[in-house]
Amino acid sequence: MSDDYEVKMSPLSQDFQQDGKTVHIEIYEDGEDGWLLEVVDEGNNSTMWEDAFDTDADALAEALAAIEEQGIDSFIGGV
Repeated sequence: MSDDYEVKMSPLSQDFQQDGKTVHIEIYEDGEDGWLLEVVDEGNNSTMWEDAFDTDADALAEALAAIEEQGIDSFIGGV
């Protein structure tokens, strides 16, 4: 049996801009009925949450709350 599966991206995945900076919020299925969350900066540095979310909307809400609380700079890596 193969562990490969086609990654299904959420339609809620999106670019987010704040203070002239942009990150991409990526939300995709984990293959086990959960949703994974990753925030990727323009340099392809990523911050990924360890735990899956029940819904893609929950994942998006968490990303937006984290960016609001911590600031977008905390999700942007060095050059």
